[in-house]
Amino acid sequence: MSEQKSDLFKGLFIGGLIGIALGILFAPKSGKETRDDIKNKCGELFVKAKEKCETVAEKSKLAYEKSVKQMKDMNLSVKETAMDMEGKVDELANQGAEVIQRNKNRFIKAIDAGLEAYRKEINKEKV
Repeated sequence: MSEQKSDLFKGLFIGGLIGIALGILFAPKSGKETRDDIKNKCGELFVKAKEKCETVAEKSKLAYEKSVKQMKDMNLSVKETAMDMEGKVDELANQGAEVIQRNKNRFIKAIDAGLEAYRKEINKEKV
């Protein structure tokens, strides 16, 4: 089935080319006029294609510049966020160290109080 479609499209394409060639050959204009028309039309199409190409190039340049600016902005934002996070991590680390030190002191006091109570109990039993 796909081979039949391919053959059909080939036939239509070749037939179209033959029709164009016959149309040019049997046109009411002379060969020179027809060639001049084709030349002028090609020139017009070339100018239009060049304009479109320039437009696309300008749009691409603007899109590229916009993308670069956005990436630079994101880079600055990421750096700022990283610096903020670094400051917060340092602050939390310091707070954590303070909490650990306080808890360590409490734990030592609790152990000392426990040892003191144990010694008192032992001394009571000896008496």
